[in-house]
Amino acid sequence: MKKYSSYKGSGVDWIGEIPSHWVKTKFKYVSTLYTGNSLNEKQKEYYESDDLKDISYVSSKDIDINTQRVNYNNGLRIPLENNPLRLGKKGGFLLCVEGGSAGKKMVFLKQDVCFVNKLCYFYSDQITKFQFYFIQSTNFQDKFELSKTGLIGGVSISTLRDFELVLPSLSEQQQIASYLDQKTSLIDNLIQKKERKIELLKEKRTSLINHVVTKGLDPNVEMKDSGVEWIGKVPSHWEYIPAKYFSINNNGIQTGPFGTQLNTKDYTESGVKVMNQKTLIEEDYEIGEEYISNEKFQELRVFEVKGGDIIMGTRGSFGSKNRTTFGKVSIVPDGLGDCVLHPCLIRIRLNEHMMLKQYFYTYVNESSFFLEDIRNTSNSTTIEVIYGVTLKDIRFPVPPISEQKIILEYIGEQTNEIDELIGLEQNKIELLKEYRQSLISEVVTGKIRVSQGDHSFTPKNELV
Repeated sequence: MKKYSSYKGSGVDWIGEIPSHWVKTKFKYVSTLYTGNSLNEKQKEYYESDDLKDISYVSSKDIDINTQRVNYNNGLRIPLENNPLRLGKKGGFLLCVEGGSAGKKMVFLKQDVCFVNKLCYFYSDQITKFQFYFIQSTNFQDKFELSKTGLIGGVSISTLRDFELVLPSLSEQQQIASYLDQKTSLIDNLIQKKERKIELLKEKRTSLINHVVTKGLDPNVEMKDSGVEWIGKVPSHWEYIPAKYFSINNNGIQTGPFGTQLNTKDYTESGVKVMNQKTLIEEDYEIGEEYISNEKFQELRVFEVKGGDIIMGTRGSFGSKNRTTFGKVSIVPDGLGDCVLHPCLIRIRLNEHMMLKQYFYTYVNESSFFLEDIRNTSNSTTIEVIYGVTLKDIRFPVPPISEQKIILEYIGEQTNEIDELIGLEQNKIELLKEYRQSLISEVVTGKIRVSQGDHSFTPKNELV
């Protein structure tokens, strides 16, 4: 990469040296910055509209953190005439300045919008697109992170206005913006291709598991009709039975205590740990957030959780492609102390002469059939709660134990190969993202020089 002929100190530690003809300034001297307006639930109902003549209202959730795109058609629009809200005009950009996405979610606007108060609008008499790339640089991102304050983490507008930036001439700003438009577009396209490849590998993984947990490994085995459309035929020597028949009798499938039995007033700072949805998401059984007294634990003995139990999340979004809790299961490791079930979980104890824990785990977590069964049992596409009585009647194809072991071994071998390929592609995506940010950082701070017409991009072999 080319360098400029001479450099000077910028006077800003987090920016470093800059080309001699560049100038240091602050956002408040070259840009207009302001946040938007929040809407309460009543206002959101009032502004529900798909009329394209009106102005889109966007919030941080409408911005994709990975693609820097915004959903302009989210069902909220503000009337063009007598608009009471602040406007962000086309050609400016939005940056999230508060909450978990602060500094990370951003979008260059292709149309006028109204926007929430967690978003800050930038517009400049300089080349606004250059500044949009500047805020993506490592330099700016590090400064932003260090400037966060408050419980939820955010940077005030007055602080942002005092952030330094460096600027070349207008013509050079435009040249750099055009260069980065083309470079980042090529990188982003390559990332999207790899993400699509990962999706296809995941689909292949699920398809493989779907097949073997319903058809087995012998292509010549005699089959019988399961009586369920999405399951189809299963091997004739398999059973196809409700979960209550392969769980341990009585309380083998136990829903967590009702709110009247266990609620927030029962929690203490130490004592017996309550397994909650965070335990399930992270599969971390060491760290506890909620506890009850030993006396309360004695009242709730029927909800005790032991090593070898399976816990299932009963809450969450059914429609989520990457579910975190809804219908997800985890096998509790041995060696834990006293624990009790959270109201949002179900505890499952299997008769392992009929169903292996790992086989149940694989069928529920890694095939697509369990959620399909839940959806059809509830006659809903938006179900948000699984009840123990519902789970007891969900039917599973159950091979003999010896065959379950063989199927699990086969799945392990096949999915390990797919997982390795997914891991390689994910690593390449991370390297491409790092390269993207590094390139932006070096260009917008003048560490490398962009020449007119220099728009080629040849990815390294390990990234293809």
